[in-house]
Amino acid sequence: MNPHRPTGSAPPRAVVLDTDGVLIDSAAVHAAAWKTAFDACLVERADGAARQEPFDADADYRTYVDGRSRYDGAEAFLTARGIRLPPGTPDDRPGHDTIRAVAARKEQAFRDALRTEPVVAFDDAVRALAALRDLRVPCAAVSASRHARALLAAGGFDRLLRTVVDGEEAARLGLPGKPDPALFLHAAHALGVRPRDCAVVEDALAGVLAGRRGGFGLVVGVDRTPDRHTTGTLREQGADLVTTDLMECVEAVWGAEP
Repeated sequence: MNPHRPTGSAPPRAVVLDTDGVLIDSAAVHAAAWKTAFDACLVERADGAARQEPFDADADYRTYVDGRSRYDGAEAFLTARGIRLPPGTPDDRPGHDTIRAVAARKEQAFRDALRTEPVVAFDDAVRALAALRDLRVPCAAVSASRHARALLAAGGFDRLLRTVVDGEEAARLGLPGKPDPALFLHAAHALGVRPRDCAVVEDALAGVLAGRRGGFGLVVGVDRTPDRHTTGTLREQGADLVTTDLMECVEAVWGAEP
């Protein structure tokens, strides 16, 4: 699908991009880690009841977890399955008795996976951010993950980004997760632009909705699924355009040369 700038609009002055699934290929690793945590919880909380369907690393991940903080994602999925757990405390060990324990199990699985599954940058994302830098369009990355800064640096994005708002900073500032637009609004403020003069680039449904709620001038959906099956839902959530290649989007919206 060829992206295009909405008729009569000027190119955004800055760009805020999601990290996982947009800049780095880490969404599958996150989804697998969540499956480890949730499937164990579903089994352990069954209490003799009928066995629940396992966590779907595609559909359930995108619906309940993608783009949200670990705690919000864990609570959203478990609540959808009729499991209500107490919040727990920050020092809860990996387990299934509290939301934070389930999130800690996910974190443990994710860290284990990173030892054997290196996360790589999307080539089109590197080229797109380099082109935006040459056009003097400042960029920021946002992520609910506390690993975002290290992963972005490993992918070579640290030299292409003006700022990063990650899970650590969000927790420190008390910023709510997506679909609340707080992460995006904070990043736009750090870039020195108003939301209406800024673009948001997201692959998560919650992130696209956050961009729309935040009043951003352009909301770009990124569909990296093999069969492009999220294009329609990204548009339904409010994406002005959906692309499969960030460099094509930069060429169309900002007029960058390929």
